[in-house]
Amino acid sequence: MSVKRAYKKIIEWLPVEEGIVILILFFACVGLSILAFFTDDSLVAKQQETSQLSANLASINKNYISLKSQDQYKRNQTLESLEKNIQTTYKYSISAYQDILDLEAQNQKVDALNALYVATVADLGDMNYSSASAALKDLKSQIRQKQDALAAASSPGGSAAPVNATASNIPPKNGFNQQYVKTGNGTFLVDIIAADLNSTRVIVDTASGSDCGNNCPVLPLSDYISRNGAWAGINGTFFCPTDYPSCAGKTGSFDTLLMNKNKTYFNSANNIYSTVPAVIISGTNVRFVTASEQWGRSTAPDMVLAMQPLLVLNNQIVFSGSGDAKYNSIGTRGFIANIGSTVYIGDVLGANMQDSADVLKTLGMNNALNLDEGGSTALWYGGYKLGPGRNIPNAVLFVNK
Repeated sequence: MSVKRAYKKIIEWLPVEEGIVILILFFACVGLSILAFFTDDSLVAKQQETSQLSANLASINKNYISLKSQDQYKRNQTLESLEKNIQTTYKYSISAYQDILDLEAQNQKVDALNALYVATVADLGDMNYSSASAALKDLKSQIRQKQDALAAASSPGGSAAPVNATASNIPPKNGFNQQYVKTGNGTFLVDIIAADLNSTRVIVDTASGSDCGNNCPVLPLSDYISRNGAWAGINGTFFCPTDYPSCAGKTGSFDTLLMNKNKTYFNSANNIYSTVPAVIISGTNVRFVTASEQWGRSTAPDMVLAMQPLLVLNNQIVFSGSGDAKYNSIGTRGFIANIGSTVYIGDVLGANMQDSADVLKTLGMNNALNLDEGGSTALWYGGYKLGPGRNIPNAVLFVNK
């Protein structure tokens, strides 16, 4: 086919209804013109083709300008705006619902929040995005009030704060303690359990025996404690709860590297999360790495667990803030940390992620890694100190050697 005939063929396609097609044709014409300069035998023919190209490009441009004023183009713009509204309101509605579920898992009354959420969903169903956005804003505000009240109740002076908690920036040598820790950002209540690795082994137990992508088994922390004869334990990694709408198709699953008590590695081939920090405990040795990809697949250690974020490394705070609203909100923050061969698990109450890092640094931790929180919070020492929260797919346990 000659270049002229190709141009004629392109022009026959016009006018079109999609701007993207116009742009494609524009660049196609440019490409055909360049091709003509290298394939036609006559310079005159090349000049004629160039002249024809200019005329055709002018025609395409005219059609594009006309297209922008047509109803179809305007409809496309409207659809784009509608799609953005749908994505935004859906995202916020799912986030709000999951916050409600977390509050409910912490035994908070959420009837009023559920009623407002139902009304919001009705607005979304009617495609009334203006009303839905306003309702979501109000819902988020009420959720935040509930979260703040829960945090205040567990902070110094709050109604749930134990009157006999000690005020100390020194962690316990062994066993459980509940203490107030004073940092430059305030005073925080901490539930903390210490274990000497000379007499205690730290393991991770999983409800599933191997990798699981959906409908994965979960257990309460007390079951993990009893079936391992553990004397203390805490909930483990982030995971997808059954009640989260966003977790449809992957309920009970978790994504990060983990080696359980049976020396089975989970998510070993998951490269997406290979940059997530990890803790490896073997005998009396504790090692924290900034990315799980820095660790092989040795089964010699007692446990391997990757989580995020890393809070303290080599006696220095390494968490430098985040745009994640979950990290910036006030709540209960789980952790696993160490000072030499003493391992600590526990929770900082009424804190955001930066507060948790400050508290653990103030306590003198060499290293500290965040654990799951919110509605999954559970801490055991002779019974539940916090929780039980929702059932979980894995847990960090202290067992006697």
